[in-house]
Amino acid sequence: MRIDIITVVPDLLTSPFEASIMKRSIEKGLVDIQLHNLRDYSLGNYNQVDDYQYGGGAGMVMMIEPIDKCISALKEQRDYDEVIYMTPDGKTLNQGMANQISTLENIIILCGHYKGVDQRVRDHFITREISIGDYVLSGGELGALILCDAIIRLIPGVLGNETSALTDSFQDNLLAPPIYTRPAEYKGWEVPEILTSGNTPKIEEWREDQAYKHTQERRPDLLE
Repeated sequence: MRIDIITVVPDLLTSPFEASIMKRSIEKGLVDIQLHNLRDYSLGNYNQVDDYQYGGGAGMVMMIEPIDKCISALKEQRDYDEVIYMTPDGKTLNQGMANQISTLENIIILCGHYKGVDQRVRDHFITREISIGDYVLSGGELGALILCDAIIRLIPGVLGNETSALTDSFQDNLLAPPIYTRPAEYKGWEVPEILTSGNTPKIEEWREDQAYKHTQERRPDLLE
């Protein structure tokens, strides 16, 4: 999978791809991450990528021309399945969306900044708009990182045990059940006996029951 990220602050995105699972996925050749500084496609001597709003109002707006130049240059090299815009008023990211995007081959992620992008960018270039929640950040970079982490871990071969991702919360509209590890007893607090019984069918039945109860208590909306 190739992910091209367009941003005005590429330094903000560098280090997360140099650690942990995302780093290993790149080293294995399972993911190719390319960062593109929008200022490389900017206007004039001042690397301008934003301007004042037509009609007045507070906040600068990302201009259409640098974004057009960058996206067009990328599309000359390959076809893209999606051009994603990270924005607070997009569709909220969920596990089903991450599952679907993880199956794609090439995607572009445009990180909004300032007040946002010229609406014509959204009208003519963007194929999907994604939000990570009902709040506003300084830019779309952190949202892009969250999206990348959510989809990269689902790509076959990225995790040591691929079934791990399939048992995460939200995969079947249920939260994950409680989990335990050694020691079996600590300060009088014991692991449920069923988990040390070795009875795999009963353990799975217990986990399914606990997942349902956990979801019913904390996120009953998922059961609707």
